[in-house]
Amino acid sequence: MRAALVAGLAFTALILPAHRAAAQADGPIHAAIASAADSMTLTGSATPESDDPQSPAPRVAAFEYSDAYRTRAKIHKYASFATLPLFATEFALGQSLYDTPSDSKKSAHVAIGTGIIGLYGVQGVTGVMNLLEAKKDPNPAGKKRRLTHAILMLASGAGFAITPIVAPGNRDELEVGSSSASTHRAVAFTSIGIGTAGYLLMLFGGK
Repeated sequence: MRAALVAGLAFTALILPAHRAAAQADGPIHAAIASAADSMTLTGSATPESDDPQSPAPRVAAFEYSDAYRTRAKIHKYASFATLPLFATEFALGQSLYDTPSDSKKSAHVAIGTGIIGLYGVQGVTGVMNLLEAKKDPNPAGKKRRLTHAILMLASGAGFAITPIVAPGNRDELEVGSSSASTHRAVAFTSIGIGTAGYLLMLFGGK
C-alpha cells in the first residue's frame, strides 16, 4: 500500500506540471482536470493509515497474601471439619435432653456446647482477620460468597453465645413445655441452622 502511494505521488509530481501547463494553453476544461488531480493528490497524501495495531490492555495489579494469611487459612479450614459433627451431636443431645432430662445428658450437652463456642472463637478470629486482609486484593475471588459466609457464621456464633444465658437453671426447668427450655432449644436450633447454611455455602458455593 505504501509503495503504491509513493508511486502515485511520484507520478503526480511528474505529470501535474504538464497538466497545469496544458490547462493554461488549452482552456478551462483542462484547467479543471488539473485542479481535480491536484485535489486528489493532497487528499491521498493526508489519509492516515488504518491498520495500526491496537494498544495492549492494561495489566491487572498482582496482590501477594502474607504468610500469616496462609497459616490462618489452614487453621480455619482444618478446624471447620469439626463444625458439622459438633452440630449433629449437640442437636441430638439437646433433643434428647429436652424429651427425657438427665444430669449426664446435661453435662454432655454443656461440654459439646462449650466446644462449639471454642470452635467459633478460633474460626471468628482467623476468618475475620483473613477477610480484612483480602479487602486489599483488587481482584479477590469469591468476594460476595466469603462475605455472606462470614455474616452467617457471625450471626450463628452470636446465637450460640446467647444459648447459655437462656438455658434452664435447674432440673425442673428442663421439663418439656417450660418456657426457659423452649427458648433455649429454639435459639440453639436456630444457631445450628444458620451455621450449617454458612458452612455449606463455603463448602459448595464456589462449585
